Amino acid sequence: MFRIWRIAVRDLRRNKRRSALTMIAVMLGLALVIALHSYEMGAMETSIKNNIRVETGHVQVRAESYDEEKVSLKWEDLLQEPQAVAAQAQALPNVRDAAPVLWGSGILNTVDESVGLRVYGVDPLAETMAPFRAGLVAGAWLAPEDRSGILVSRRLAETMELAVGDGISLLVNTSDEQPDEAIFEIRGLYDSGIPGFDDVTVFMPLAKAQAFTRVGDRASAVVAVLDDQEGADAVAAALSAPGLEILTWRDLNELMLTLTESAMGILYLFYGIVMAIVAVVVANTLLMSVFERTREMGILASLGMKGRQIMGMFLMESATLGLLGILLGVGLGSLAAYYLVNVGISLGDLDMADLTGTGSGFALGNTLYGTYVWGDTAMLSAVCLAIILVASLYPAWFATRKEPIDALRTF
Repeated sequence: MFRIWRIAVRDLRRNKRRSALTMIAVMLGLALVIALHSYEMGAMETSIKNNIRVETGHVQVRAESYDEEKVSLKWEDLLQEPQAVAAQAQALPNVRDAAPVLWGSGILNTVDESVGLRVYGVDPLAETMAPFRAGLVAGAWLAPEDRSGILVSRRLAETMELAVGDGISLLVNTSDEQPDEAIFEIRGLYDSGIPGFDDVTVFMPLAKAQAFTRVGDRASAVVAVLDDQEGADAVAAALSAPGLEILTWRDLNELMLTLTESAMGILYLFYGIVMAIVAVVVANTLLMSVFERTREMGILASLGMKGRQIMGMFLMESATLGLLGILLGVGLGSLAAYYLVNVGISLGDLDMADLTGTGSGFALGNTLYGTYVWGDTAMLSAVCLAIILVASLYPAWFATRKEPIDALRTF
């Protein structure tokens, strides 16, 4: 076997340029697949993590009749004792924090323009607000007892030419479906890194939001964040009670998860096409080698080399080209993935909400990062080698079809 491999290597060295170009084709094809896989996996995972971080949390408790699309503020659609539900959730293992939140819709008015947005009544000190506290870029954070302050995003402030300390008029819907309007002062500006969220969301203390919308002590939901998101089902089961709807992060991001699975299917099809093209290049190289060495095949056959040995020799050539190209491809692809993981691709001022739609559930930031998994790289490399070997079966089989006497007559 070793002797046959040495013959195979010698034959590859005969035409160094062709062998080198074939290895480069394998390298570039696999590197492209690895880099693209890293980028796509990173974008999808980051989108889900961002959505959990800024909007859904890991578990939500709502009234069974609550309609998220209508952002209902009717008393019968809201949690009647949100603080008790939050305390119950906080007592569970794996729950880092749980806090009530009130969602409403409103219109922010300035002298020059108006914009529709979502009003979030929140507990400013809750762990669920940690990403926004960390993203405070100007002014001061809200205090729970603040009755006239509001927090807007940096992007919204720039769009409407607002600054910390400015007064704004906010019109909101109320529980009796009669709009109410009040003047608020901008206490601070935040930047969550998610343009689609920042452009349409303002925060105010929960107590003020409840009074403003006339819902009493009720809330739209209790949002819980966990230490381990895989324990969400256990937390949901523990909070289950009549009249309540318990949603885990999988339920809240169902559309995104479904689209991610569909997108991965398309991506794997693309990977297969790229690898098939690479395999055709390798097979073409071997086929050219067979035609050039027909006379040599006849000599080897006349000296007693069996057809399976000749076939094995060409498969070894294919495996050698494939393995060398795969090693180089893994190196180049890993370097590209390293760049994507640590630097990412900046989208500049491009608003991803314009591409995905505000409220689509895709929380994409202005910089998209990749993610690198050694297991995925190993799997893609193994599949690439397998496709190359399968595509090489025909040239290897073709090399054994000539009778020795006919091969020797070939010039």
